[in-house]
Amino acid sequence: MPLTLHAATVPTWLQITQGTRSLIDVAEAWCSDNNEPASTLLDAKLADDMWPFARQVKCVWMQSAHALNAVQSGQFEPELSDPPTDFDGLRQILDTARDTMLAVDPLALDASADKQVDFVFGGKVRMSFTAQNFLLGFSNPNFFFHATTAFDLLRMKGLNVGKRDYLGSLPILG
Repeated sequence: MPLTLHAATVPTWLQITQGTRSLIDVAEAWCSDNNEPASTLLDAKLADDMWPFARQVKCVWMQSAHALNAVQSGQFEPELSDPPTDFDGLRQILDTARDTMLAVDPLALDASADKQVDFVFGGKVRMSFTAQNFLLGFSNPNFFFHATTAFDLLRMKGLNVGKRDYLGSLPILG
């Protein structure tokens, strides 16, 4: 059976989004247990020129749900407004991502594989893709980069999280 565009993206994005959402719960508990303000983690960066934890989490939404919406509209423009400023807001944005992904019609997504999607920045088209190339060659790598960076930020701050936390619920039989 050939791998469909939907199968190559949405199920794994859902899995990692759920894992990222669980990391937020761990982060909030760590702040509470260590009498640290949420900003200790929300504003944490790996390097000065990188985005902080909160924006990394928001990018998980942007490179999944926002990207899927871009396939429908034919245009992807990065959503650069400020990320949520608390753990509940981050959970909400990931819940929105989950709900958007669950609502995707697999057949419709697969049928859109050759549709043009323009990457627009500053009001100008910067790159044009097929939907398949956009999702697999642009959004997919970005999705995993930001999810991994969010995980790495918590590890850097000393939280007891591991690969199982990142992976979320595995798609095992039974």
